[in-house]
Amino acid sequence: MNENAGSLDFNERPYIVIWEVTQACDLACVHCRASAQPKRNPFELSTQEGKRLIDDVAQLEVPVFVLTGGDPIKRPDLFELIEHAGEVGVRVSLTPSATPLLTRDIICRLKESGLARLAVSLDGSYAEVHDAFRGMAGSFDRTMEAIEWANEVELPVQINTTVSRRNIEDFDQIAALMESKKIALWSVFFLVPTGRGRLDDLLSAEEFESIFAKLYSLSKRARFHLKTTEAQHYRRYILQQQVAAKRDGPPECMDAPNREQDTIGRAPRGLNDGKGFVFVSHTGEVYPSGFLPFAGGNVRSKSLSKIYRESSVFRHLRNADLLGGKCGACEFRHICGGSRARAYALTGDPMAEEPCCSYVPNRLR
Repeated sequence: MNENAGSLDFNERPYIVIWEVTQACDLACVHCRASAQPKRNPFELSTQEGKRLIDDVAQLEVPVFVLTGGDPIKRPDLFELIEHAGEVGVRVSLTPSATPLLTRDIICRLKESGLARLAVSLDGSYAEVHDAFRGMAGSFDRTMEAIEWANEVELPVQINTTVSRRNIEDFDQIAALMESKKIALWSVFFLVPTGRGRLDDLLSAEEFESIFAKLYSLSKRARFHLKTTEAQHYRRYILQQQVAAKRDGPPECMDAPNREQDTIGRAPRGLNDGKGFVFVSHTGEVYPSGFLPFAGGNVRSKSLSKIYRESSVFRHLRNADLLGGKCGACEFRHICGGSRARAYALTGDPMAEEPCCSYVPNRLR
């Protein structure tokens, strides 16, 4: 499926489907979109409903399918769902919480069930920062253990880091820690102030650019792949750097880093909330993002494919000509488009301009 990822028609099928299998979680993370609670919701999708959703994902030939939460390990049928996905040709990534539930035995069972990648969160280079982020003492140490256990059973590891006012001063140390670990992908998430996420934790547009510069520099030497989430304008930054490099002459001869194999694949340019990306809630509601509260339908009554292709919510978000402010005037709007979720969180309008972008489009200069 990944071979043709670059030619995906985002009007027909998404590149990434994320299913929030539960909102139950024993952590109380300061940025949690879902404001997760300890107990499971009785109206979660059942095992059979989950399998039907997975079948639809298989039919859509979605390259990236993620089981998230809450904490997915709270679902007793988790291994059954992963095994079913493997049977129908869907590769699964999982984002468990670093709690006492995440044991060596659980990680071994996940590997045996056919899990393609384990994604754990790391928001500080040392326990004090990370544990404060996660609201539980010992979370940092458990995360370090989980990475080692996954390495032992050769289960590829992804690390997710949320960047905010709470850890920006620690960013360089976090990046250095990434370089010391055997991981396939570092996914850097830029805060959307919703759920428990606070507006005063949001970075400025200038701070976004500063982090972009560090990520781009790291990408040239890292043994792992990098991606950003809810920072669509990082694509603009990369293109600007590539154009500048060509303009300034031939690059120095440097050996490309020997990166860990990324068996899941990378998203093509243009991916955005509702545009190649879809989020299914624990009760089956289908959203363009976990941070945009506009449901296009429910998988209990309509197929995921029908909702994604025909819902007015999704069709509206995929139309770059409807973007407002400087995003609408920007020459990068088709490959970037700004975070629709952050625009909504700060303005109430999902088509407003990206609030944390410092770039001024050519048309507005």
